[in-house]
Amino acid sequence: MFNFGRRAFLGTLALAGAAPVAASAAQSLKLADIRKEADNACLYHCDFGDPPRFVQMLTNISNHYSAYGADPFALQLAVVAHGQGVKFFLEDLDGTTWKDEVMVPSIFEKVDAVAKNGLKIYLCSITFERLKLDKEKVRKAPYIAFVPSGVATVGALQNKGFAYIKIG
Repeated sequence: MFNFGRRAFLGTLALAGAAPVAASAAQSLKLADIRKEADNACLYHCDFGDPPRFVQMLTNISNHYSAYGADPFALQLAVVAHGQGVKFFLEDLDGTTWKDEVMVPSIFEKVDAVAKNGLKIYLCSITFERLKLDKEKVRKAPYIAFVPSGVATVGALQNKGFAYIKIG
């Protein structure tokens, strides 16, 4: 099984000279594949579609990393997205239930900026199935992966010692 660990991801970035890793489709993980790799680990729960709230979550994640000196080995953060929360990780909204909404292009730039500290994004496969969303529409980034269920992942990460945060 492919290792989706933070150390492997950051090592790949270092070997590549911190250049972007080649774009590829997001992998699918089992809940057992996700490991707690730092003493301080936290999951941010994103099941909402409000762009200002999403930007606030990204600001909080950035502040969270700042408190640990942006040391990716001191802090492990993850976003678990399901329901409306997955839309922020799509290339476009065409053919989705959100097709009439305007995509804010700079939002994903903010995601990329905080992901450099080791952030992982876990997207709910059930959401994609139920809403008939094409998984190929997901942005190509090495820190994005599919999980069987968003809510099951929230519970599994809490059981593994991740603290829970929801921006409200």
